[in-house]
Amino acid sequence: RYLSALMTGLMLVSASPAATLDDLPDRPNFIVIFCDDLGWGDLGCYGHPTIATPNLDRMASEGMRMTQFYVAASVCTPSRAGLMTGRYPVRSGMCGKRRVLFPDSVGGLPASESTIAEVLKQRGYATAMVGKWHLGHLPQYLPTEHGFDSYYGIPYSNDMDSLAPKGSKRWDIFRDPDWKNFNVPLLEGTTAGGVQQIERPVDQRTITRRYVLKAVDFIRNQDKDQPFFLYLAHSLPHVPLFRSGDFVGHSRAGIYGDVIEEIVWGVGEILGTLREQGIDERTMVVFTSDNGPWLVFDDHGGSAGPLRNGKGTTFEGGQRVPCLMRGPGIPAGTVCNELTGTIDVLPTIAAITGKPLPAGKNIDGVDVSGLWMGTAKQSPRIEFLHYTSGGALEGIRQGKWKLLVKKPRRPKNQRKTPAQPPQILLFDLSEDVGEQNNVANSNPA
Repeated sequence: RYLSALMTGLMLVSASPAATLDDLPDRPNFIVIFCDDLGWGDLGCYGHPTIATPNLDRMASEGMRMTQFYVAASVCTPSRAGLMTGRYPVRSGMCGKRRVLFPDSVGGLPASESTIAEVLKQRGYATAMVGKWHLGHLPQYLPTEHGFDSYYGIPYSNDMDSLAPKGSKRWDIFRDPDWKNFNVPLLEGTTAGGVQQIERPVDQRTITRRYVLKAVDFIRNQDKDQPFFLYLAHSLPHVPLFRSGDFVGHSRAGIYGDVIEEIVWGVGEILGTLREQGIDERTMVVFTSDNGPWLVFDDHGGSAGPLRNGKGTTFEGGQRVPCLMRGPGIPAGTVCNELTGTIDVLPTIAAITGKPLPAGKNIDGVDVSGLWMGTAKQSPRIEFLHYTSGGALEGIRQGKWKLLVKKPRRPKNQRKTPAQPPQILLFDLSEDVGEQNNVANSNPA
């Protein structure tokens, strides 16, 4: 099922004529739904045999499913920076030795960066962020300082600020988690009124449901004459796993499946609200994930399907993620196997809305609106750079080829010994999507 989902269609275009940018509504609405640690293989439409994802499967049938969609990094903070700015996170400083921001971090996304929200604000959009931010928890770095009119969510990962008894093993506190052991704050506020802490620790058993209801309220309360951008960033299925009472035992895939199926329920609520408000045909919805699955947590982690490895790595399982989109101009029932990713979202939205890209910035993303509309047979993206979460350039994808140059890690007690040569890995992804056959020696050029 995974391989069938991967390979079905090179670029299948529906019978209806492909749309162009001129055919789109003036200033369409945009919704980006971003999951946390959802794997390439976790959805039914990507081949998962037991997790039920009907609302996403329907979204795929009504729109486009992408099979070669990459995130800018394989962990939370740098990945989210890449989505928001259209730039590799090494440019914004959102990667480093600690890999992600923590509750004691003093930095965040610099004010000099331009986000999707700021680009759309200049086109008259209302903007809202719901969910996990993880680009700085201090007041000067919150979403309301980066173009969002309102914010409701948690500032960093749901496993941080642990209150578990001293000496507790990490896996033990995740296996049967108590939400009170994670002192994560829930924040709410607006640009005009400021952002305040409204709950701590947040009851994570209801967090997915509350995110969805807040997103639905935002959609319902919008002026029909003003376009909007909604960024809904779920804090799950990142461990520890929580779900509301209605979804306990809901899935054949256990607690991980329960969590996914509640998120998928939420997608249905949002799509239903768009139809109820009569704006589904002028709203583009993108569903994806920040990186691959956290495989070390076994049945509490997800699946990368046929891809190698997962979160924290530059292998395909770490950076290739599911992506579905539907909306005006996006041909129904199509599959795109062309190379694209989260850094392309900002320049594509800018092109669709007729807004120039932020001046004076090295934007690494490219306009892939032709792929979204089904009019382009090839992606304008000819390469993708693979950075580690610490900001080191480790690989490059060009066409069917992927090169990784991995420097071996030396234990602390061996730091004075000579460094070992790097491991050179070359994969032909057209024949070896699982990155099992290193063909570097037979392809020196």
